[in-house]
Amino acid sequence: MKRSSESALPPIRLDPSIRNQSLRVRSGLRAAIVDGLLAPGLRLPSSRELAVQLGIGRNMVVAAYEQLMSDGLIEARHGSGTYVSASLPPPQSVATAPEIPLNFGRRRPFALGQTHVEPAFLSRLAAATRQHIAGASLADLAYGDPRGSPRLRRQIAEFLAVNRGIRCDPDCVVVVSGTQHGLRLCADALLSRGDPVWFEDPGYPMSHATLAAAGSRPVAVPVDADGLDVTAGIAREPRARAAYVTPSHQFPTGVRMGMDRRVALIDWAKSAGAWVFEDDYDSEFRYSGPPLTALAGLSPDRVIYLGTFAKTLFPGLRLGYVVVPPDALEPVLKARAAIDRFTPVFLQEAVADLMADGTIAAHLRRTLRRYRAHRDLVAGIVGTGSRGVLRPDIPEHGLHMIAWLREDLPTRLASAIRREAGVETTLFSETRREPGTSEGFVLGFSGYDAEILRSASTALAETAWRLASARHDVEQPPAAEA
Repeated sequence: MKRSSESALPPIRLDPSIRNQSLRVRSGLRAAIVDGLLAPGLRLPSSRELAVQLGIGRNMVVAAYEQLMSDGLIEARHGSGTYVSASLPPPQSVATAPEIPLNFGRRRPFALGQTHVEPAFLSRLAAATRQHIAGASLADLAYGDPRGSPRLRRQIAEFLAVNRGIRCDPDCVVVVSGTQHGLRLCADALLSRGDPVWFEDPGYPMSHATLAAAGSRPVAVPVDADGLDVTAGIAREPRARAAYVTPSHQFPTGVRMGMDRRVALIDWAKSAGAWVFEDDYDSEFRYSGPPLTALAGLSPDRVIYLGTFAKTLFPGLRLGYVVVPPDALEPVLKARAAIDRFTPVFLQEAVADLMADGTIAAHLRRTLRRYRAHRDLVAGIVGTGSRGVLRPDIPEHGLHMIAWLREDLPTRLASAIRREAGVETTLFSETRREPGTSEGFVLGFSGYDAEILRSASTALAETAWRLASARHDVEQPPAAEA
């Protein structure tokens, strides 16, 4: 940098990646002022002097000075020159983000929520997305309908009518970025702060956190072999304003809510004027027989149905949907418009294409066969390899199973087994709101290669057997007779 005999700046860094000379000078001076290299009240070179020092046109410096004056970082004093503003705050160091434990990206077996997607499917999705972007209309580029793409909503309504027994107006379908987004949206729109909500115990921790974050008060209601105990819910909190349930495949136990319980839950909701949030998170994956009729198919006026493409396709797609009863639609749409307005349209249109031409249905058939084989692989290795220490409960539905710890073993042993086996699995106790006597491992088996699952299952089984055998104070069960 050349120096003037009259006035010179301390060295400032000019970023060569900024091609516009005026913006480059502005950026360098702004950084020097904010960092304290140029002190408040310091006289700056004239535009002519600085242009000579930097070897650029004077008009570039004039423009940079004008921008900095607009920012309030420098000021012109009549008849005296240009100065760094005297009223600036002291220099601040760059704020460093705190260490926050976050769990995202590709995870180890047996983490939940992982899916398998074939490259050919991704190519079809990419091609459909590109086509819609290239042919975008002015309406596609504007702010969209808070309900989402009409084409996708029609495809979802048709799918639900055929597969889940839900007959709904496509205009009552709201496309969201996932189940938790939909749940939070409905809680914000329909519940007041402090409203009690029945919540399955055991249940899905993320949904519990979502309801609590919305200001609701989740109330633990026990789950048995028939699902959520409605009688217990009424006894514990008769004034509940909503209930959160996973009736087709309860998380994490896998039980199906019986018809008597379904009717009782619907009757309670109607008499109490309460809402039922039905989280149907993996209904498409049923290994024997067709998918079950959804609760919303029995009571479309009180049940809010939450569906997602995160399991059928992949979580990174960020697409889900809510079927909202007509009486609840207006407050939900007002809340949606005030939060994030709408979901990006091009990906919605692409998914609608792949639903309409059968691509997604074919993808589901292939992944269902794959997941069934992986379910059987994990169950066989864990059950046999642990020699009875772990008892897999093989599901007819869904993408996870529970491997129960032998009842005579202390529940605290499960944490040690998980740690030493080096697997990422949720413990059954971590899904409970109230203490229980049973412990097990919630094993996600979707989205992993067979050899990875084989290795992880072997590690879990052998670790469980080794640590259980090392407990001299626990009597081992007698060996089975030949």
